[in-house]
Formats: sequence, C-alpha cells, structure tokens
Amino acid sequence: MAKTNGNNSNELLQYLDPKVLAKITRLDLRARHVVEGFVSGLHRSPFHGFSVEFASHREYVWGDDIRHIDWKVQAKTDRFYIKQYEEETNLKAMFLLDASESMRYGGTNETTSPGRKPGDHRFSKYEYAATAAASLAFLLQQQQDAVGLGIFDEELVTYSPPSTSPQQLRAMIHAMSAAELKNPTSLEAVAHTMAEKISRRGLVCLVSDLFAATDGVIRALEHFRHRGHEVLVLHILDKDELDFPFVGNTQFLGLENMGRVNVQPRALREAYLKEVNAFCHEVQRKCVASRIDYKRISTADSLDAALCAFLAARAAAVRKTSAKR
Repeated sequence: MAKTNGNNSNELLQYLDPKVLAKITRLDLRARHVVEGFVSGLHRSPFHGFSVEFASHREYVWGDDIRHIDWKVQAKTDRFYIKQYEEETNLKAMFLLDASESMRYGGTNETTSPGRKPGDHRFSKYEYAATAAASLAFLLQQQQDAVGLGIFDEELVTYSPPSTSPQQLRAMIHAMSAAELKNPTSLEAVAHTMAEKISRRGLVCLVSDLFAATDGVIRALEHFRHRGHEVLVLHILDKDELDFPFVGNTQFLGLENMGRVNVQPRALREAYLKEVNAFCHEVQRKCVASRIDYKRISTADSLDAALCAFLAARAAAVRKTSAKR
C-alpha cells in the first residue's frame, strides 16, 4: 500500500473510531476503512508465512540460504546441513464468530445507557465483532493468506473453509451481514464440530462475548489446541457491561430467553462489577494456562485494539516457530 501524507493518514486513522465506523452501514466498507487506517503507517507484515513444518535434512550446497543451516547438527558433525520443510505456506486463519442473541446488545437502537440519545450511532457487540473479523480477514487477504469463517449460535450456522479466492472475503462479509442474532449460544458443542472440520493446522480466532460456562469454553478451545492450531480469543463486551453506568430504577431485559427484571442499579453495581471482573479474569487465566492468546475488548475501544491483539499473537507464533528451527 502506498504511503500517505500526514493529513491523509489522520483521515484514515479516524476510521478506527467505532462511533465513526457505526455510521458506515456496509460491512465491507467498514473493514476496508479500518485496514487502510491501521496500515497507513506500516511498512511490512510481521505475520506473513509462519506455517512451516520440518521434514528432514540435506547437505548444504553453494547458493543455499544460510539461514536454514542447522547449526546444532554442524557442531556435532562438522558438516553443513540444511533444514528442509514439508511446506512453506501462508497463514490459514479461521474466524469463529458468535451470532447469538446476546451479541445484539449495544446497537444504535439501545437507549438505556446514560447519556445516550435516540438515533446515536453505536456498534452492537455483533457489529463490532463482525467488523473486527472482516477487517482482519481483509488484512490477511492482502498478504495472500487463506481466510475462512464459522458463524454460530446454538449450532454452526455458516461454515466456509479457509481460501485465498478473491471471492472468499465477499462471501464471508455477506454471511456476516445476513446473521439474524435470535438464538442462544452453544459454544462448546459448536467448537468441537469446527475442530473436526478444520483439517490443516493454522490459526483459529474466536470473536465472542463468551456468555457460556467458562469450563466449557476452555474445553472447546483446547480441542483446537490439541489439533495443533494456534488460538486467539477476542472477548468482545459492551462498555455498559464493563462499567454498569445505569442509574435510577431500571427494567433489564435478558437476551437469550432470560426474562425481565426491575432493579435499582446503584445497589447492584459493586457486586455486578465484581462478578464481571472475576469472570473475565478467570477466562483469561484459563486461556493463558492453555497457551491460548486472549484479549478483552470494549466496543468503545478503537478497532486497532483487535488488530494489535491479532498481530501480537502472530508475532509470538513467528518467534516460537523460529526458535524451534
């Protein structure tokens, strides 16, 4: 991508702001704006082509890349050998996107939050999650990497295996835009199904509010790890869910068939925030213990939070792979 001058760069970077992006109704345009803003100052990709499996050695010949010399073997044999690999492919990334009813929260039509006015532009959790996933997929396709998509609620609604086809991103975005968000979630069962479908090792990126039993979520993600995948969790929560800014007697409508309840928010706020923080901490702790990359993101955060989390995970994977060679 060509360099931009300072003014153009600033104009592009504004599209990382959820309030600005929420005004753009088409998901493909939102994704393009996010990526153009994010990479306007970048010069190269830090995650290009990390999926390499060692196969065997052969003797070094003049002209071979010395970076592939196995120096441990050289020290033992006093001869130069090159590491050979079964394949040197680009990244294969599968995005697993939560389209359950709880992901509806926080959209433009929500007016319960303090300071909100009818018609204010705002991302729902799903809109934020879909924009993040589409942006990352767009970014990867610019590097000729393969991207795929699984959309789920209580079952796997959409499945498209990773592909580098130019039509793949368009099909993914169409599927994201068509999601209905009307059913409860069954993350563990869906993830087990997905783990059996993905035959080639790569990256699995779960984008969800994780409103499910924590142990079940971790078991599901560990299934991907068991099959050799790198796993990244983007935990998307609305700012209201993280801050609980409500005042006055309020009626809460529980999504996913949870019913209605009238409460006095001030009386619950401390206990609520304690529970939410404990939940997030527990998910993060178990992810780290299972070697799963985890990033909690608020829908009020700039979209570069999601992209930076992704790139950090990729950089770690590259370093890990390089260290094994």
